[in-house]
Amino acid sequence: MKMLTAEITKLLDKLYNLRGEDSVILSKMEKERKTAEETKERTTNEKKVLQEKIESLTEEERVLGEEGEKLVNALSGIRTDDFKLVLEKLKVDFNPDKLSEEVGKLLPKTISKVQEDTKKAEDELVKVESEMNTAEATIEELGIRKDEALENQTRLNEYFELALNGNINITRDSITSLLEKFDFTEDEQREAAKLLMFPEDALFEYENKLQNAEREGKSISEVFAEAKENVEEIEEEEESEEVITLSPKEELINLLTELGFDYLDFTNNDLDKVLANYNKNDLTKNVNFAKENNIDLDMFVDNVDLLYDKELESKISKLVEIGKEPVDIYLNPNILIKYDKDALDNVIDKLRNSGLDPKKVPLIAY
Repeated sequence: MKMLTAEITKLLDKLYNLRGEDSVILSKMEKERKTAEETKERTTNEKKVLQEKIESLTEEERVLGEEGEKLVNALSGIRTDDFKLVLEKLKVDFNPDKLSEEVGKLLPKTISKVQEDTKKAEDELVKVESEMNTAEATIEELGIRKDEALENQTRLNEYFELALNGNINITRDSITSLLEKFDFTEDEQREAAKLLMFPEDALFEYENKLQNAEREGKSISEVFAEAKENVEEIEEEEESEEVITLSPKEELINLLTELGFDYLDFTNNDLDKVLANYNKNDLTKNVNFAKENNIDLDMFVDNVDLLYDKELESKISKLVEIGKEPVDIYLNPNILIKYDKDALDNVIDKLRNSGLDPKKVPLIAY
């Protein structure tokens, strides 16, 4: 049985984290959402201030233009001689022509400066609105991503519940395709699939440690910190053992691997079914005979009954004898399951007695 090594513990820590509310994925999304919400609030306020500033500058430009025109018109109608005495007595230096000239020079520059400020505010408003729209889009996108993440988390928890109850019958592809969505590497996906499909190896031990931790009031990190201290010692003891006793299922897995299968292509139920009818010699003979006849081994993956079929060799030989190609047999394994050797012989004889060539009759019609 595989021990709960530091590497496996680390992988299970990661998996278990993804199962809870403090999932790194959900936490990251929540952090991104808060940042986007803060950006939206800030830019909304900035937009309001800029809009008010633009409105104020636009009004200022209008008033400057109107008042400047009135002032120039008013100055042009004034003659200093009409006010000569009062200006002299009051000692006021009043020159409407000079003042009108100065207004004519300064007013366009002042209006131009207001227009520049307005343009800057408008450009800033465009940037702020773009930032605000991005924040709103991010919030909406995160909502969709969170729904998807919660759905994936629910599926992950369902897989764990099935595994911990010893009832999992999920294919490796289903597990790895789900874990891919959590950004697991291919190696992590494969190892995690093993842990779920064969929970007796390490998953049960990990779960027991978690349960004990809860009862003892320890944190999960404390429990596994203690466990990791002993991992190297445990692994050294394992390596020093000359004789390792394997369970029947582990023996079967090793045999399948030796014969060229990826044992994760089989479900737990498949392996249990083979174990219930297990005969190492028959299984080895059947697989090797299929290889010798160039029949793809995937035929066994989808039809595990054939692994322990004692008549498989004779039935395949019969089909080859009448001219059936390996691909025909691979694509029609139901013929091998449906008939025993005697029944298959009878079907072929009936075809011949009817004047038909068994080679030309598709296997699907048998």
